[in-house]
Amino acid sequence: MGGRVSANNFVHREALLARDLQERYPLALHASVFANHEGDTALETVLDLLDKNKDGCLSSGEKEAARIVIFGHSWGASETVTLARRLNKLSIPVLLTIQVDSVQKANENDGVIPPNVREAVNFYQSEGLLHGRPVIEAMDPRQTTILGNFKSTYQGNPVSCAGYPWYARAFMKQHIEIENDPVVWSRIESLILNKVL
Repeated sequence: MGGRVSANNFVHREALLARDLQERYPLALHASVFANHEGDTALETVLDLLDKNKDGCLSSGEKEAARIVIFGHSWGASETVTLARRLNKLSIPVLLTIQVDSVQKANENDGVIPPNVREAVNFYQSEGLLHGRPVIEAMDPRQTTILGNFKSTYQGNPVSCAGYPWYARAFMKQHIEIENDPVVWSRIESLILNKVL
């Protein structure tokens, strides 16, 4: 999740998508949502899910069986890359990372995708006070395919941000429009389902 948003705030599309995927495909996937400051908890959850025999140690087979997709908006998108980087250090592959209007957090690098990530995609907008990173690149292009850096614009094409606080609608309008853009999130859902089903 981006900003100071809690993991169970279902005004936000990323939380809604995770919940909807979990409800629709309970036997095919496990979806968890974390606030962007819960990176340690996210990593622990991933490691626990991969540890099929619950011996507290991931075998090479358990690592190779990983089918991980990580996505987020704003600071959550920055944390997406950070989590992928932490998994890289553990030799755990990631199928796909998805960044939506990624805003780099302090001491993180959300622009370079680590080599354990097979594919990565970036959605951004460049209008307004707060906007996302326009370009991501692979640390090792032989290992990671960048599916694209896709720009959205909301001038003349506004998206409803109902349910958001007034200050977000006033000062971060385009940043939350992309978070609510049904076209962007439909593409994200398709990307995820193509990887995990």
